[in-house]
Amino acid sequence: MCAPWLNLSRGLMLAMLLASTASHAAGRDGATIYGAECAHCHDSGAAHAPTRASLAAMPTAAIVRALEIGVMRVVGTFNLNGPERVAVAEHITGRPYDAQWNMQTVHRCEAGAESAATDSHGQWNGWGNGPHNQRFQDAAGAGLTRDEVGALQLQWAFAFPGETIAEAQPTVAAGRLYVGSRSGTVYALDARSACVHWTFQADGPVKNSVLLGQFKRDGQTQQLAFFGDLGGNAYAVDAQSGTLLWRRKVDPFPSSALTGSFMLADGLLMVPVTANESTAAAAIDAVCCVFRGSVVALDPVTGAERWRRHSVAEEPKQTGANAKGRPVFGPAGATLWAAPTFDAQQGVVYVGTGENSSGPATTTSDAILAVDVKTSEVKWSYQGYAGDAWNMSCGTADKVNCPQDPGPDYDMGSSPILSVLADGKRVLIAAQKSGMVHALDPDHGGRLLWQRQIAKGGVLGGIEWGPASDGRRVYVAIADMRWTSADLLDPKLGVDAKAGGGVVALDLKDGHVLWQAPAVECGARPGCSPAQTAAVTAIPGVVFAGGMSGHLRAFDADSGALLWSYDTVRDFDTVNGAKGRGGALDASGAVVVDGWVYTVSGYSKWGGLPGNVLLAFAVPRK
Repeated sequence: MCAPWLNLSRGLMLAMLLASTASHAAGRDGATIYGAECAHCHDSGAAHAPTRASLAAMPTAAIVRALEIGVMRVVGTFNLNGPERVAVAEHITGRPYDAQWNMQTVHRCEAGAESAATDSHGQWNGWGNGPHNQRFQDAAGAGLTRDEVGALQLQWAFAFPGETIAEAQPTVAAGRLYVGSRSGTVYALDARSACVHWTFQADGPVKNSVLLGQFKRDGQTQQLAFFGDLGGNAYAVDAQSGTLLWRRKVDPFPSSALTGSFMLADGLLMVPVTANESTAAAAIDAVCCVFRGSVVALDPVTGAERWRRHSVAEEPKQTGANAKGRPVFGPAGATLWAAPTFDAQQGVVYVGTGENSSGPATTTSDAILAVDVKTSEVKWSYQGYAGDAWNMSCGTADKVNCPQDPGPDYDMGSSPILSVLADGKRVLIAAQKSGMVHALDPDHGGRLLWQRQIAKGGVLGGIEWGPASDGRRVYVAIADMRWTSADLLDPKLGVDAKAGGGVVALDLKDGHVLWQAPAVECGARPGCSPAQTAAVTAIPGVVFAGGMSGHLRAFDADSGALLWSYDTVRDFDTVNGAKGRGGALDASGAVVVDGWVYTVSGYSKWGGLPGNVLLAFAVPRK
């Protein structure tokens, strides 16, 4: 659903949304509701919305849940009542509502059973496998060599029941695999067999990676698992049992969301905060914009807030009115989409910010901020592109909420990478949707060391979810996704099957191009894009990169030669018995631990190919 909602200061917004709720008659049937609230996005081909066909494949209860507490909670809560949510969901799917659709989990692990890999030292914890977010696994942890990669074979597929998006990158440690899902179910699986140790039901979709950490609670050392949902809630659960320890709404804004994974820094849990306000601004009756991004430090044991640093220092004020006479607020935006990076040597966390959703543009949008862990002060900032005020209204035919002199939407959307060269010099890599890679000096106030333009850039262009670095090179996937219309709400909108994609290796010392691998050609595959928006992963001698085409590929780190490729767009027999289908690879990257390679497949937004599987590959051993 993509019906308009209002984005005002919190008190006024709530009052107007509640008034909107009261205006809807309780007896509207599903077809009427769909036509009024949903069709203009889901029937139009809007790039950011799943198609009607994708929605129809979902369980009815999954749609109801999305309207109640998930990604469409603002529409579902303020524009619809309970019976209406059920009515429109049943109309979309043609099937009756079943509240227990995902409550029965098959393939449970036997009581007390643990994987044979529990004594392994290999792990991939959180988004970037460490506080520096290098997305690199060393030889001991990888357990996989360049010569072995070509022999990788699928070992099992696990399906997220009834879903059309699989985007949460797994975390693997001590023989267990932790992964979230679009339904909000978080799974603890056996990393070898994919049997289920436990599940936890979050209040919204879980997109980010689970982060593990050990802390003392009640005098006992306990392994905690941290994650957030797209409803803006942060959680800590017992990693062994899945028992909830605490839950906290990090930001009260109705469409706030936690997409970026968390980071532990100097005993604090760093939580990056974004919102869907910029997307909502595409609605012709929306009021734009008041939400500011932030990084929030929580006590990992209790969830109590220790400090909060907004990426836009000024509080938004009314700056005028749009062509429809609705008030315009600003500055706003500069939200945080990705995991922070911790620099213990400097005592800071580095965060990347997005564009301003409304003007005036600030110096902290499209930027890297170095935030002091103890004081929350911004010690320095580096802006990759100035004057970028943009929201989704700028990508539609009716640009009523588009700022004057809009920017190009050039977020610093991926996690900064902190790396150390052979001579001991440290480099902070910032990758941008402009297609520019920036190398900064973290020990001299973020001074620019070098820049390299590797892609064209755009709304889903340049570099999306981030590169990987092995200390010698930085490996970057090119997005540059394009559509067949400039209007993202065009009913005939489709993805350009010839635009985008490729992988580039840069020398970490000076940024010169070492090699470039081409994208996968889509051929006649419907809905295919060669764009590579997913994050890159590296191990010694090998680079893994997925694409919207659905192909996961492994390249020789020295030459860029193709070592292995697997097409995930197919039906799978799954270990848990649910219907499984692979699709586009977006957002998360491959995870490599103890000779196993894990990836999720399926992404039905932005015109991508839907899917719902977690796949595990390994080299068969005698």
